Amino acid sequence: MERRKFLFRSVQASALLLVSGNMFASALPMFNPIKKKKMYFHYLLFWLRKDLSESEVKEFEIFFEGLKKLPYQKNLRYGKPAASSPRSVLDSTFTYNASMEFDSLEELEAYGKLPEHLALVQKYKPFFERMLVYDTVYN
Repeated sequence: MERRKFLFRSVQASALLLVSGNMFASALPMFNPIKKKKMYFHYLLFWLRKDLSESEVKEFEIFFEGLKKLPYQKNLRYGKPAASSPRSVLDSTFTYNASMEFDSLEELEAYGKLPEHLALVQKYKPFFERMLVYDTVYN
């Protein structure tokens, strides 16, 4: 009988420790909030010239592949407009878009000044008639 009481109390004590430990762990962010790291996104839109051949349009993708090899940027992705249903807020007039991430504003700005970046832009600039850039910070 004594052994059963001992086991029962041991189980109770273990459960109490488990519950209180979970309560304490869930309260930790209140006392020591985890600071989220800011992320910087560089978003590009391109309108290629209308007189480009199909092979020249395809060749333009080499521009993005070259940008992928440069330092600082992460997760470069590029594509064309999706075949979304038309709606008043949707702009599908661009030919290509690209997005990439940066760990800091300093890295984003350093990337833009890289000689390799500038050389790629200079090489492929004749392919497009318009380009827009959106830089965004997420907290």
